[in-house]
Amino acid sequence: MAKAFTDVSRIVRETGLLRRTPIFYLAVGVALLLAFGGAVTGFILLGDTWYQLLMAGALGIIFTQVAFLAHEAAHRQILTSGPANDRLARILAAGVVGISYAWWTGKHTRHHANPNRVGKDPDIEIDTISFLDADAASARGIRRAITKRQGWLFFPLLTLEGLNLHHLGLKYLFTEKDVKARWLEIGMIVVRLAVVAVPVFLLLPLGMAFAFIGVQLAVFGVYMGASFAPNHKGMPVIAADAKLDFFSKQVRTSRNIRGGWWATWLMGGLNYQVEHHLFPNMPRPHLSKARDIVREHCATLDVPYTETSLGRSYAIVIDYLNRVGLAARDPFDCPVTATLRRG
Repeated sequence: MAKAFTDVSRIVRETGLLRRTPIFYLAVGVALLLAFGGAVTGFILLGDTWYQLLMAGALGIIFTQVAFLAHEAAHRQILTSGPANDRLARILAAGVVGISYAWWTGKHTRHHANPNRVGKDPDIEIDTISFLDADAASARGIRRAITKRQGWLFFPLLTLEGLNLHHLGLKYLFTEKDVKARWLEIGMIVVRLAVVAVPVFLLLPLGMAFAFIGVQLAVFGVYMGASFAPNHKGMPVIAADAKLDFFSKQVRTSRNIRGGWWATWLMGGLNYQVEHHLFPNMPRPHLSKARDIVREHCATLDVPYTETSLGRSYAIVIDYLNRVGLAARDPFDCPVTATLRRG
């Protein structure tokens, strides 16, 4: 199976799918600048009105799109040199979105190395939601109550994910040792917070200002979670001691989302998760072409290639989380047992 990835990689290189696409990313950057300009203009023109919450929602969407760009820069997809991509990713993540790049890149690198592997992938570790039966069974108190119904609560809980991402990044910057560019990132996040929050609290009534920030964070959290969750949740989980080659590991644990160009724009290229995991530095515009090559090889080698609609992927995620959540339930809560008990 190692030869399979070698063959796919050779074809990808020969077809030029790893080449940079600066014009594409320049166009995306200009579009986001115009969107920011439109949101700021709308904020100024609307004044003291609850219609400002529309601008808050728009900012949540724009910040998520910038986070997609930061993700691509971190994967060396945008600029030609590694250091230049790192600088761009840090500016976009910490300076624009307000999330620590140092925290995120360490976490994300470990995820790419071992997607859905128990004990190795930080994306399936406990964080309110339990992704493994053993973690669900260990839940106590409020977390246990949430875990029992975590599938149905998943999207409502995502309204808090934006705040959680900011919190985790800052916690990392202030508590971890040997953090690269620690004070630079803290300074960028503080300046970004001031630029976003100060005008809101100066120009809007206090209650409306808090609502504005709350809506912006909620939309950001839901959009981020709804874009990343379909990629691996509900796909096979790899045991800690399992032996899998790179090609099988990446393909079997990843799920693509159908939809073509609109899904690519909506999800920042994350809809081609299989190809992204096989070729992390492949620019967004080339992923659809790589898909045809990878699908053909998977069919030849009889390796499952998973692709579904966005709506179906959400149904799969909810069902998977509910099944995992069963481990947190009292076995005597089941309807049959309750009926027998009453008898």
